[in-house]
This record gives sequence, C-alpha cells and structure tokens, in this order.
Amino acid sequence: MTVELTLTDQDKNTLRTAAYGAVSLLVAAGATGSPHRIATRGSIALSSATGRVGHVLAEKSKIEGLDGRSAAELADRVLPALTATMALLRQQDPAEADNFRATVLVAVEEAVRSLKGGPGPAMNEMIRKITAALDAA
Repeated sequence: MTVELTLTDQDKNTLRTAAYGAVSLLVAAGATGSPHRIATRGSIALSSATGRVGHVLAEKSKIEGLDGRSAAELADRVLPALTATMALLRQQDPAEADNFRATVLVAVEEAVRSLKGGPGPAMNEMIRKITAALDAA
C-alpha cells in the first residue's frame, strides 16, 4: 500500500529549513575550520536524497529561517524544525520519517568528513543536538 504524503507549502519549507539548517548549524559550529567545505559537502549529500523527502529538498525555492546572526539564533529555528518535520512525517508515513532522519544524518556525516582531524568538541555537541532534535518527535 502506497502512502501519499500531504505536505503544505509551510510543511515543505519547514522540512527544507530543518535539513539545510542542520548543515548550517555545523558550519556555525565549525566556522574556524573550513565552513565552505562543510556547507558544500553537506548540501551535496542533501541533494542526493530520494523519496518524497528528496523531491521536497530538490524544489527550487528560497529556504527561510537560515539567516540567524548567531548559532543560538539559528538553532532556535532549526532544532524545532527538525523535530516538527519528524513528527509530521511519522504521523503520515513512518518510512519517509526514517528516510528524512537518515538523509539529515548522512549530510551531517558528510559535512564533518571535510574536517582534517575530525570534528572538535563544538561540532560534536552540535551533532548531538541535531540528533536529539530528530529523535525528540
């Protein structure tokens, strides 16, 4: 049985904000390293997403809410968006919720692979917060 997701424009924006915002949080946490490389690798990983999540991430539209002036301001938008997206997807299609979670975590993993010596304490803490937000739904 095929489950059809019903996503409003706001739902899609929240999903994109959550996914691309997770990469942006890593950029903020690793700003002293190679922020451009972190952003590029994480974004490329998101662009390889499949399923309904992949279609939403591939839509050409402005992603709102990623213009925070600090990591804290960005986290205030992104972490709740991660949880809200997981809750919505779990309610409508648990398999697509798993797909979203895996997509975000692959993007996180790919983003930190660009760092020589691996992620430092600040980035590890941000990864923990991203994972906790995904699992909070």
